[in-house]
Amino acid sequence: MKRREFITLLGGAAAWPYGARAQQGERVRRVGVLMYWGADDAEGRARLAALTQALQQSGWSEGRNLRIDPRFATDADELRRHATELVALAPDVLVAASGTASVAALLQATRSVPIVFVTVIDPVGAGFVASLAQPGGNATGFTIYEYSMSGKWLELFKEIAPGVTRVAVLRDPTVASGIGQFGAMQIVAPALGVQLSPVDLRDAAEIERGVTAFARAGSGGLIVPGSSLGIVHRQLIATLAARHRLPAVYSNRAFITAGGLVSYAPDVIDQFRRAVGYVDRILNGEKPADLPVQAPTKYELVINLKTAKSQGFELPASVLARADEVIE
Repeated sequence: MKRREFITLLGGAAAWPYGARAQQGERVRRVGVLMYWGADDAEGRARLAALTQALQQSGWSEGRNLRIDPRFATDADELRRHATELVALAPDVLVAASGTASVAALLQATRSVPIVFVTVIDPVGAGFVASLAQPGGNATGFTIYEYSMSGKWLELFKEIAPGVTRVAVLRDPTVASGIGQFGAMQIVAPALGVQLSPVDLRDAAEIERGVTAFARAGSGGLIVPGSSLGIVHRQLIATLAARHRLPAVYSNRAFITAGGLVSYAPDVIDQFRRAVGYVDRILNGEKPADLPVQAPTKYELVINLKTAKSQGFELPASVLARADEVIE
């Protein structure tokens, strides 16, 4: 699916019944959006455009009854600084649009302004909510993976590269979800005959050193579980995988449009559509504490066939047949 189709579909799918209530008054409401993407990152811009269109479908129009304040960050310090800036603007709702790191930064800055998060792993374990059914605080939203998803990535990897027994896992060791995802893979790895090697991805230099050192031993592959830092460095990771001819499974479609091989992940379109529904409900008086955290309902397998051909990977027909999208 092309980016333009992504935005159009998301906007068109978000015709929520709450929208009519926004017409009752013309007071301008303020929504802050914190994204762990560079300001010039096309994927980040596409998601912001999708969010804006979906809000408009719900009756919230910039310049009439809504103002959207976006902030983009590419490192943890910048993320925290922008979170503080957004809270100082006294928004009605904050959207943590880039997973665990953006939620943590916003919750450090405020425990009163409502927060809707998207694509978060284990919000209970991270301390963002008291429980999925009853969040209890000022944050709620949508999870993207359970830890068991990590085992599915490893199983998919063995389908596309059955002879490979060494797998580097590119994880963010600074967040609990990075450690948890790696731990979940360790549980299933012995049964699949795979030896796992963690590679930390705090910055670009560390990623390049880790992947290059791993690749020297030969006959290996990559799995990139969910993390904001992984997305930030997705182009570098895909480039390293191609350079060293490493079959790889990714946790987000954005890696595949950057030249990665295969991803299996929840449908981000659906995540943002549903998040806009929660933003709308909060703007119309509901409380985050009363809105249950929801799990994804739609998943997609995306394959970059151009990458497979250029690197000489022969993907099994069974995997190709299951693909929701094939990039050629």
